[in-house]
Amino acid sequence: MCGITGWVAFDRDLRTEQPTVDAMTETMACRGPDGLGTHVDQHVALGHRRLAIIDLPGGGQPMSVPTPRGAVTIVYAGETYNFPELRTELTARGHSFTSHSDTEVVLRGYLEWGEAVAERLNGMYAFAIWDARDNKLVMIRDRAGIKPFYYYPTPDGVLFGSEPKAILANPLAEPVVTVDGFRELFAFIKTPGHAVWEGMREVEPGTVVTVRATGIRTTRYWSLETAEHTDDRATTVARVHELLHDTMRRQLVSDVPSCTLLSGGLDSSAMTAIAAAQLAPQGEKVRSFAVDFAGLTENFVPDELRPDPDTPFVHDVAEKSGTLHQDIVLSSAEMTDPEVRRKVIRARDLPSGLGDLDASLYLLFKAIREHATMALSGESADELFGGYRQFFDPKARECTTFPWLAGRQQFFGQGQKRQHGDSPASARQSLLTGQLSAALDLDGYIQDSYRDAVSGIQRLDGESDLEWRMRKISHLHLTRFVRIWLDRKDRMSMASGLEVRVPFSDHRLVEYVYNAPWALKSFDGKEKSLLRAAAADVLPRSVVERRKAPYPSTQDPTYAAALREQCGDLLATPGHPVFDLIDKAGLRQAVAADTPQIDQASRRDLERTLDLAVWIDMYAPTIKLP
Repeated sequence: MCGITGWVAFDRDLRTEQPTVDAMTETMACRGPDGLGTHVDQHVALGHRRLAIIDLPGGGQPMSVPTPRGAVTIVYAGETYNFPELRTELTARGHSFTSHSDTEVVLRGYLEWGEAVAERLNGMYAFAIWDARDNKLVMIRDRAGIKPFYYYPTPDGVLFGSEPKAILANPLAEPVVTVDGFRELFAFIKTPGHAVWEGMREVEPGTVVTVRATGIRTTRYWSLETAEHTDDRATTVARVHELLHDTMRRQLVSDVPSCTLLSGGLDSSAMTAIAAAQLAPQGEKVRSFAVDFAGLTENFVPDELRPDPDTPFVHDVAEKSGTLHQDIVLSSAEMTDPEVRRKVIRARDLPSGLGDLDASLYLLFKAIREHATMALSGESADELFGGYRQFFDPKARECTTFPWLAGRQQFFGQGQKRQHGDSPASARQSLLTGQLSAALDLDGYIQDSYRDAVSGIQRLDGESDLEWRMRKISHLHLTRFVRIWLDRKDRMSMASGLEVRVPFSDHRLVEYVYNAPWALKSFDGKEKSLLRAAAADVLPRSVVERRKAPYPSTQDPTYAAALREQCGDLLATPGHPVFDLIDKAGLRQAVAADTPQIDQASRRDLERTLDLAVWIDMYAPTIKLP
């Protein structure tokens, strides 16, 4: 998996900058606990931290190939699942190999095909190649945006890294956040290329960024394209079944202990069951892990989002598939531990505001890492097959904004002013200061971003209005919403040195299912009809019939009590710079509430406040507001 970083400067000699390169590389230590390496030359410095998954003895980086015109050197993070086929093809073309790693295959592929090597890769990857033959840096990111990749243009070149912290370790990069950065942070829309930190950019998914002394050029090698779907239902289900099994076969390849993340939902259950079926002929069993909260199953209270607890369904799958299963049970004390919050913020470089969703995932991965180094996850299936409730909500279908923000019911809406007859929960106000709220104009920012996001979606000739609406909803989820969760999964897992693979993000599967009409994706009147049909043969009936439930969240009132107590401690530090962003009076009111339980939106406000405070303490950002 690994972490990468680097510095290209065309007007200075970087051979005197080894300490800075070492500092940048060291920030990636969690991503690569198994080894480190740097390559420093006159105009380029590359750093790499390795998490060894394939070819444990070989595959060290940076990796170079000498040529008559100069060396070509790569730093690579991720996995290329079709590297055996590419290796065979390259060998036939005269290339020889000194290792069994996919990194060398990608490097040799670049020597053979240049930047077009990206079009041949199946996997999750972010890599940079310094081509001394032409004095250029080439940065390439996978199609789905599974692996993070950032860069920061400088007056004479560029800084880059798997995470912002690697770039911010260089004195040339200032940790500045402006109103535009806060808009992106709070909007929950994941604008491609936006990195929140002023001056920093993402390498967009499916793109190649080339840096020369003359400037920076970005080209796109993949995008989600509209195409006519001509297969009938039976053929479509069979093709989804075939792609799922082929993807799982490829992604199960590993030279280290592996496992699956099992929630008891359709996505992770199908993935686990297919993996178990593929490994059984070899006499192997799948290890599976699930997260749970102390007392949740016994005291579960259904709500609008979660009709039932996960654990019974998890155990049904584990029993049917014969997995070696373990529940990771977390307490509220663990999730509200200030040290856990600091580690989560450090992993994400930003205050996500997801609270216990991030903390529990981090603790889950930390526990799993004691048993496995690679895990498979069901991320992307809801976006791909149509699993979220907004796919079926008439208001979300008809609205002219991002469908997951329709009604602002789930995440970071600023709240609405109270109307006559509204309950206090529905009338909640954001804890952001009035000055910041006015400056942000989130409604305008989101609306502009939505218009930009849908402008390039192609409509089929003769496509009905319903199918066109559903195509737009699907496209937005696959190019915006899913990237929020892929980034979260990557950051929380790599903070523990755990590689997480996401089979449902395979670009072949994405291209095929995206173009299947909505009538096929919902042919049985339920969410994810195609996935359910394609995996029904390996799943217990309870899971096949289960209603969609999101990632679990604790219901323990002591969790909310701990948030209030910690926010109370923050209020006792009235000069803290977080109060340039958070309304002190509103926070004081939330802390003083005398109800043992608080609504989800208010709880997220408390979590966001604490996240912001920790982030400011850790990163000391320069905050520029009007």
